[in-house]
Amino acid sequence: MPTLASSDYAVYAMVEETGPAQSIFKKDASTRGLEWAPRLRSFFFDRLGNASRPKLLFAVASADALSVMAAWPLINLLLHHEFEPSWRSFCATAFVAVLFIAVLRLQWSYTIPSLRKFAQQVWKVMISVAVVALGISGLIFLSGEAAIPPRDIGAWMELTAILLCLVRLVAALTAQKLTRDGVLVRRTVIVGGGKDAEDLIKELSGDPENHLDILGIFDDRRDDRSAGDFGGVARLGTFEDLAEFCRKSHVDLLIVTVPARAEERLMQILDKLFALQVDVRISALNSKLRINSRAYSFIGQVPMLAAMDKPLGDWDHMMKAVEDRLIGSLLLILASPIMAIVAIAIRLESRGPIFFRQKRYGFNNELIEVLKFRSMYVDQQDATASKLVTRDDPRVTRVGRFIRRASLDELPQLINVVQGQMSLVGPRPHATGARAERDLYENVVRGYFARHRMKPGVTGWAQINGWRGETDTHEKLVRRVEHDLYYIDHWSVLLDLYIIAMTPISLLTGKNAY
Repeated sequence: MPTLASSDYAVYAMVEETGPAQSIFKKDASTRGLEWAPRLRSFFFDRLGNASRPKLLFAVASADALSVMAAWPLINLLLHHEFEPSWRSFCATAFVAVLFIAVLRLQWSYTIPSLRKFAQQVWKVMISVAVVALGISGLIFLSGEAAIPPRDIGAWMELTAILLCLVRLVAALTAQKLTRDGVLVRRTVIVGGGKDAEDLIKELSGDPENHLDILGIFDDRRDDRSAGDFGGVARLGTFEDLAEFCRKSHVDLLIVTVPARAEERLMQILDKLFALQVDVRISALNSKLRINSRAYSFIGQVPMLAAMDKPLGDWDHMMKAVEDRLIGSLLLILASPIMAIVAIAIRLESRGPIFFRQKRYGFNNELIEVLKFRSMYVDQQDATASKLVTRDDPRVTRVGRFIRRASLDELPQLINVVQGQMSLVGPRPHATGARAERDLYENVVRGYFARHRMKPGVTGWAQINGWRGETDTHEKLVRRVEHDLYYIDHWSVLLDLYIIAMTPISLLTGKNAY
């Protein structure tokens, strides 16, 4: 990385102007000799040229599942057995594939750092084969099923082990190549300057296994304490510039070098970072504080204290995306007849478009266009929601009043879910100009934008707990945000399924939507 002599803000402006993928901090992926098919690139790489870690993990997990399921008919062919495909054999092999993925997941096999280490992956595959084989044998014994000889089960597991190891070999080679190309590294920012930052950068730069791309340093100090030889790593600006840079540059990791003893200064920094979709670590490289080693995580050889984590890690992000696409597509198909009836009713009652498109805050505080069935007269629509809808609001049509009461106006957001802009479950997206007691939402609740660390949802924890509908008072907004943040901190697939199941009940008993 070249040394930069420009001023702090000139450097920051350069990043803003050129964009992270084309800037001096990251070469364009096309110059590295990557020869990917366009559709494959668009799936596995984001618009900045970075490889999608969740999608790569999804590809590996899918390959594992296909390997397990394909090994059964293959071993029957190799053993010269007659094999007739059936729903029973498909369901049985799919169940075993899920078992393999679960056991591998318990061993942290589905992480990018783990996939880079082929030898460790082979050992994890062997353990998984042993565990699953014992589990299958136990189930066959308990069920009294004698149709499958133990020799066939053993051969199936052996072939599965070979195929899974081949998947791991391809995954390791791919991960290593993408890492060398600089598109599968953790985009990192150092917060704080001086000798602590200088020592940290030297330590990280000397470790070839850390897989970090240090974009630059942010520091408020402009005296000798912030000076240092950072090995060509640029000073990008002050803490005021940090949040916006992280959002636009898709930063993955923030490492804070401010000493833990500077408690007030540290809290000010963390307060600014709370709303960001990043992992935050506090460097303990030069710390004299002696804490149990289990309290630390390590990046290379540098001990770190975990201050904050992304709400969804790579695996959890993948699971939620699969959940949204599968269940969202199913619900969209099931809701299509109802949506068609609502569309016809809207068109028959009043002229104008069937859908109402509104800009709302989405993931990472970015604006998205949310779809709803139009419930107001065209000339009285409020795109910014500066005036909340109230009971007997004259702007609402008769059809609109019914569909708002039953939340049928929200059904088109299933299209947003399938497109990936929204999630089935998450904090409800708010319009840009929404107010509670004449105050913008972000001015009412401290840390309001922290609810945007996860994709907005069609339904959510707040909605099934009675905080559905208008938020015209400070108390209502505070309670909704509290529920949103609780959901983000306690997310799980089971919690999502529970919320989805409880949503129809909350719609029948709720009284807050007009």
